[in-house]
Amino acid sequence: MAHIGPMASPKSELNRRELMAGLGAAAIVSLPAAVMAQGRPAVSVRLAASSISLRAGSPDTPIWSLSEFGGRFSLGDVADLKYKRGDIVEIGLANDLPIPAVLNWRSFNGAAGAEPLTNRPPIAPGGKDTFQIPLRHAGTYLCDAKLLGDGQAWPSRARPLLVAENERVAVDNDEVCLIEDWRLRADGTPIAPGLDAKDAPPVYTINGRPSFDLSARAHERLRVRFINGCQRSVIAVKLEDYDVRIMAVDGQPAEPFSAHNGAVLLAPGGRVDAFVDIAKPAGTSTPILLHDGKEARAIGKILVSNAPPIRPAPLPPAPPLPSNGLPERIELKGATRIDLALGGGQGEWVTPAGFAVTAAPAFRVKTGRTAVLALTNRAAMTTVFHLHGHHFRLLDRLDDGWKPFWLDTLAIEPGQTQRIAFAAEHAGRWLLESMAADWAAPRLVRWYSVE
Repeated sequence: MAHIGPMASPKSELNRRELMAGLGAAAIVSLPAAVMAQGRPAVSVRLAASSISLRAGSPDTPIWSLSEFGGRFSLGDVADLKYKRGDIVEIGLANDLPIPAVLNWRSFNGAAGAEPLTNRPPIAPGGKDTFQIPLRHAGTYLCDAKLLGDGQAWPSRARPLLVAENERVAVDNDEVCLIEDWRLRADGTPIAPGLDAKDAPPVYTINGRPSFDLSARAHERLRVRFINGCQRSVIAVKLEDYDVRIMAVDGQPAEPFSAHNGAVLLAPGGRVDAFVDIAKPAGTSTPILLHDGKEARAIGKILVSNAPPIRPAPLPPAPPLPSNGLPERIELKGATRIDLALGGGQGEWVTPAGFAVTAAPAFRVKTGRTAVLALTNRAAMTTVFHLHGHHFRLLDRLDDGWKPFWLDTLAIEPGQTQRIAFAAEHAGRWLLESMAADWAAPRLVRWYSVE
């Protein structure tokens, strides 16, 4: 992806290695009241067989899907779940799959009751479960059933979940761009992640469809929620000749900065909220490019409509999104420090199917303390790390500062060590995930304790 280039902060240049590590790195409107949940909303979720169109002129491909979110979902629709900060959502889950299943959430800080494997055991075929999720933070989140999906019959889709700020945000339109990848055999049947895909090329969908086209008026401001729902791949999405302002990363507000050359880099499961101001003439069409490290391909376009501009002049630069209350500073002095190896054989890392909470935790940390993890990638390829329960800061090399955004997912290049820090605010047992950026690589887990 070297030709795509890094994103740049107003205060510092972030090079490609830092991005790979970090992202793994007028009309004032909010979400319509009609779609905002009130009180304690209840959501019915069904894990079931479904299908998706991946090849023109060919039969639909069978997959597994999260469906019937309160009856509001169709397969090609990501009009998703939309709530507001402070809601408590009651989830009712039915497993209609022929295998055990569990929902994996990215990334609700402190939602111990929804934590997969450590608190919510897999649901047997035909089984049901009910639990609650407190929506403490506004942001862009993701839910999927991939944790136990390696090597199974069919791959599964992910679903976004949007939590709106209680304050108004200066955008004209709010769009989701969920990118997922698939591998198909010659006969069109899907290859599950964790299996050797041989030479099967990737097939990408955007919001369940083959392309992502946006139509906007001149001087309109879009909020685009880019989500990497791919199984293993680190990807970049590029809007050439547009000023793409990064406003949030992994569901948490960031110090706003511009994506260099309009490129947004996303680790698997990563999310970036970007503001895009339409500053081109009517009738202009600009391609949206996806790069997966091997090739760039057009996955859609931004078309400036022939309607009159939405306002006489562009909006001024947007202020940061409202804070979710995470601390402005993390005290590193006296932190609990842990060395954690990734890749290079499973060791104490196990597949989710072999997980047992009776195993010793990777580390323990006292509530209220800072934890600093030194993550070393011993694998021969990029490895992706995901921390449950807390967001973290990516530390500078000398532990004398951090990047101006929060993360829950980190992509680490081969042979590299990256240090992260988080304030252990939420007591409980939380998962750690690790996987190499390769379709056939196993998904691995451990757990840590905040006590």
